[in-house]
Amino acid sequence: MKFSIITLFPELFTVFLTTSMVGRATSRGAAEVELVQLRDFGLGKHRSVDDTPYGGGSGMVLRAEPIVDALEAVDARAAAAGAAGAHRVLLTPQGKPLRQSSARALAALPHVALVCGRYEGFDERVRSYVHEEISLGDFVLTGGEIPAMAMIEAAVRLLPGVLGNEASAASESFSETLGGALEYPQYTRPPEFRGAAVPDVLLSGDHARVEAWRRAQARVRTSLRRPELSGGAVPDASGGDEHR
Repeated sequence: MKFSIITLFPELFTVFLTTSMVGRATSRGAAEVELVQLRDFGLGKHRSVDDTPYGGGSGMVLRAEPIVDALEAVDARAAAAGAAGAHRVLLTPQGKPLRQSSARALAALPHVALVCGRYEGFDERVRSYVHEEISLGDFVLTGGEIPAMAMIEAAVRLLPGVLGNEASAASESFSETLGGALEYPQYTRPPEFRGAAVPDVLLSGDHARVEAWRRAQARVRTSLRRPELSGGAVPDASGGDEHR
């Protein structure tokens, strides 16, 4: 899988791309990341990428030409290598929220181009040149670099061989195994910490009881914290649905 990141600040990705599971994925060839400096496609001798908004207003707006030129350059390099063009994603607070399903969909694509915004946003005409718009949530950041990192990590960890244990992603929050619900509580040693003990069922060695307890806890936790998730159901161990 390849990511092409179009950004004014490629240096922000230096440590991120060489650390932890993302670093493992890139070093093993499971993922490739191309950093594209938007300024290289800027206009005039000063390589300008922004301008004042028509109609007035505060701040600066990213121009359409540099962004579209950068996206087309990414696709031209892909074509020269005999590959298809990238799936283009605009990172903006106006996009659809990033979900685990979004990460799974991205992880299934061979090439994704992420466009990181800055300033007051994009010239509206840029939207005609991307396939989708994604947001981290209902808040505003200074730029799209942090959302790009979040999307890369969310997708890369789902690629085969990236996680140390492939089962780690099978029963986590928002997984298909849990029907999109929140993950059950987890415990490790010591068996008691400052008066709080590990539930007896987890020490019983009875795998069927443990599985039933975990799914019940997932239902309770989701109902209390995120009742809008999973349509009110967590699959039981037999593959059916148990309702909260």
